[in-house]
Amino acid sequence: MKTLLLFISLLSFAILPGYKTDLSLPIFSNSPELSMNASIYDFKMKNIDGKEIDFSSFQGKKIMVVNVASKCGYTPQYEALQELYEKYSDKIVILGFPANNFGGQEPGTNEEIKSFCSENYGVTFPIFQKISVKGFDKDPLYRWLSDPALNGWNDKEPSWNFCKYILDEKGKLLKFFPSAVTPMDEQIIQLINS
Repeated sequence: MKTLLLFISLLSFAILPGYKTDLSLPIFSNSPELSMNASIYDFKMKNIDGKEIDFSSFQGKKIMVVNVASKCGYTPQYEALQELYEKYSDKIVILGFPANNFGGQEPGTNEEIKSFCSENYGVTFPIFQKISVKGFDKDPLYRWLSDPALNGWNDKEPSWNFCKYILDEKGKLLKFFPSAVTPMDEQIIQLINS
């Protein structure tokens, strides 16, 4: 009975907001205090090489945030994301976030992901370290993107790999697109050019 009570106590502690399942690091360690006052520009995250990127450096451009994976039916969208980035890099920055939340389709290490993106698709847009985009260990960025109390209106979280969030030049969340909407879709192009 004591063991069961101890387990329940530890489990309840583990699922408290702000803690990872290994109980060692707060989820919010490199993220802004999540509140209605938080902005996309308050985030700082590590890119695939481990360098911290301050999102405030993206002010003045639209931003596309997309969860990516290397072994998915949508993986060829890397090519269209790169095409979009090359064609419209003066107007939009694409931020790729590898995630293994859907069917175990991103099992690789950060080094393997970087190599895959470079060798197979010539990716030059920013790719970040692997994170979780849904569930109890959802990264704070994706908490912000999918919580209307934080972003102002959107409650949609990724339903699969290659879901896309687009923000305007001032960091306001404009639109969520599911995986099936390709990066070069006319809706996305119109948003970029608006």
